[in-house]
Amino acid sequence: ISFKQTESAEQPQAQPAAQSAQRRIRKLDPVVYNRIAAGEIIHRPANALKELMENSLDAGSTSISVLLQDGGTKALQITDNGHGIHPDDLKIICERFTTSKLAAYDDLFTLTTFGFRGEALASITHIARLSITTMTPGSQCAYRAMYRDGKLVGDPKPCAGVQGTQILVEDLFYNVLARRRALKSPAEEFARCWDVLSRYAIHYPKVTFSLRKQGEMAPVMLTHPAPASTTAAPSPADPTPPAEGEEHPCLNPIRLIYGEALARELRP
Repeated sequence: ISFKQTESAEQPQAQPAAQSAQRRIRKLDPVVYNRIAAGEIIHRPANALKELMENSLDAGSTSISVLLQDGGTKALQITDNGHGIHPDDLKIICERFTTSKLAAYDDLFTLTTFGFRGEALASITHIARLSITTMTPGSQCAYRAMYRDGKLVGDPKPCAGVQGTQILVEDLFYNVLARRRALKSPAEEFARCWDVLSRYAIHYPKVTFSLRKQGEMAPVMLTHPAPASTTAAPSPADPTPPAEGEEHPCLNPIRLIYGEALARELRP
């Protein structure tokens, strides 16, 4: 084999002029890049649950209830008793980079919340059907709003409710079939959500957490604060260790989730 033959074989073949001309740089349609971006943040129901639960905790909730249908793929509902969302904020809450957690760049250095970029709700609206029912302290009624592709559908409607927020996510990845096919069975997706909820329950022993399957009355998981006489004061924001002879507050949710035997083994 001559040198010229070898060199010629290694050279990439030129593309036809017509095909080359088609590969121009173009700006993607917003629907396309928003769905792609949403898939980078929300991979499965457990990711959506994590984002929504952190919002509930940032809202000062002391009770968080989760209801799942088909492992969260058909429906994922989270209800809390936090401070709620102001009705005027419902117009923009699902747009990208809308947040109540910072206003200026320097606020990043004093953040005490989980998220701050304002992308989670927006991402979910591009790959699922999302509705929010919320009521703030002192309001005479709650308001319900529906969202698609980061935008409010219609106007928020007054309705009956209690203080806090309920978010319902339906038909996750209904418009991104490749993502939907990559999901595991409903039982496995439910187990992933259970794992996420249990981790937060352990770190937030003063918050009541419950997890239930659609159509079942009894919760699969239920945690609640220990009686005041058996728990020390520290919270996730206050890492002060319990006094000598007092039980660590994290042991109570561990006991409720994993059983007394394991909790007993973890005692110092």
